[in-house]
Amino acid sequence: AWNYPLQLCLSPVLPALAAGNCVVIKPSEISQATAQAMAELIPQYLDTDCVKVVCGGVPETTELLKEKFDYIFYTGSTQVGRIIGTTAAAQLTPCTLELGGKSPAYIDASGDLELKVKRLVWGKCNNSGQICVAPDYVLCTKEVEEKMIPIMKRVLLEFYGETPELSPDYCRIVSSRHFSRLASMLSMTKGNIVLGGASSEETRFMELTVLTGVDIDDATMQEE
Repeated sequence: AWNYPLQLCLSPVLPALAAGNCVVIKPSEISQATAQAMAELIPQYLDTDCVKVVCGGVPETTELLKEKFDYIFYTGSTQVGRIIGTTAAAQLTPCTLELGGKSPAYIDASGDLELKVKRLVWGKCNNSGQICVAPDYVLCTKEVEEKMIPIMKRVLLEFYGETPELSPDYCRIVSSRHFSRLASMLSMTKGNIVLGGASSEETRFMELTVLTGVDIDDATMQEE
């Protein structure tokens, strides 16, 4: 859970401890600073016989999954979720998998369109869209689409100004690997970029990019 590495990691830990369980915490290696802070701080305040923090990447996770747990709670990618689900099933270990996916937003011609667009843009730009339930694509008529685009431009200007890359409120993509994945998706899209598209590999800034004319087989529709 690298997008909200403290909250998402600890939220299942607290009820597990309250119910009298011991817990092994495996922070995401992508959010290295938070993982290191948890590894240093948690042993200072919680019983190390009951709570362990294990940092690392694939090798450490692979070794952990060889252990027999009573329950596994995982937040992350579908790819890793399949591995954890398969391993858990082999040991008959119940698990909760909170995985990424495509999150559509349906917008019709009724109501206050400007308010809808403002909420849509806020939801997508929050944490630079790095939220599993961030709106990923919009289902609407062509007429609604044509009205939405200029409103989006106004809202983005209101939120982040003329230079969003300088805004203190606009986040960055979490890692170079994730930046490259998103850039690759955009390079392969057959849709039309009608808003945004600017990015910087050096700073991992990626402007909110709006595409039209995207079908279900497009590169941007295959993963989160």
